[in-house]
Amino acid sequence: MTEVDRVGERIEQLLGEFGGADAELAEDLVHTLLEFYGAGLARIVDVVGDADRPLLDRLAEDDHVRGLLVLHDLHPRSTHERVTEALDKVRPYLGSHAGDVELVGIDDGVLRLRLQGTCDGCPSSTVTAKYAIERVVREAAPEISDVVVEGVVPEETGPGGRPLLPLVPCPVEIS
Repeated sequence: MTEVDRVGERIEQLLGEFGGADAELAEDLVHTLLEFYGAGLARIVDVVGDADRPLLDRLAEDDHVRGLLVLHDLHPRSTHERVTEALDKVRPYLGSHAGDVELVGIDDGVLRLRLQGTCDGCPSSTVTAKYAIERVVREAAPEISDVVVEGVVPEETGPGGRPLLPLVPCPVEIS
């Protein structure tokens, strides 16, 4: 969870503690402040972007700044570009398992991917998708609300909700 996410959750928690008309006033205050800071940040992005694009790119790589830029829809690279770069980072890992991932699309904050190669239909694909792909995508594009991966076999669970181990033929002959 990023610092921006933590602050957002804290703001939501505090707003939830207000009641009645006070809640409406507090929410209006938060929205007014966000608009004000967002407008100032937009001016900074314009000035820095015009004068020194590499500096703006470096700033956008910082977790805190990236979160603010995304929050105000000011990130210099599109969500699609950032997701593509993130997938390029995880491809060597997938390639080491003779697999790959294809970006199917991004609609309303939902990223759709398709696993390819030996990753398609593999029981361990759930772990691969959840921890390798999703982690790098959420770091690069925190505005992605959900990642849907085609080719992932849902984990079966046994008693106590623990995942079942897949049964596979034993490669060793027993005499």
